Parts: sequence; structure tokens; C-alpha cells
Amino acid sequence: MAESPVDPRHIIDRQVLEMLVCPLTKTRLTLSSDHKELISIAARLAFPIVQGVPLLSLEEARNVEPEEIQALSKKSAD
Repeated sequence: MAESPVDPRHIIDRQVLEMLVCPLTKTRLTLSSDHKELISIAARLAFPIVQGVPLLSLEEARNVEPEEIQALSKKSAD
């Protein structure tokens, strides 16, 4: 089954992403490689992005595995 094209209204602007912080730690968030989550390395939480809207609620967040954190840390260091 083919994935439907992304609606341009559902793409988050890079400048907006730079202003968003983790609601728990107030640290910078990292965009996941698939652009479907914002990840807080400090809190080890991933917040979903639904139709271009980041859901920065602790109830919506998922725990991030240590392996994912290491991969993200290496990527942001490059």
C-alpha cells in the first residue's frame, strides 16, 4: 500500500521547531529521522507530531530506548 503524499500544511517550519522545548526539562527537542516525533534527549521522551502539530503533552509522549538516545546523540554531535 502506497503512502499518501504529505499535505504541505502538515509540515512544521524549522524556525518553529527551534523555539519548541521539552515541557519537562525545558531543553531543545530533536526531530526524528522520519519527521514524526520530537525527541527530548534529556528526558528520554518522544513527542508525536500529528498532522503537523507537535503534541507536547507528557501523556502523549513515549519513552525512548537508550539505543535511540545514543544514535541521536551521535547524529547531533556530527
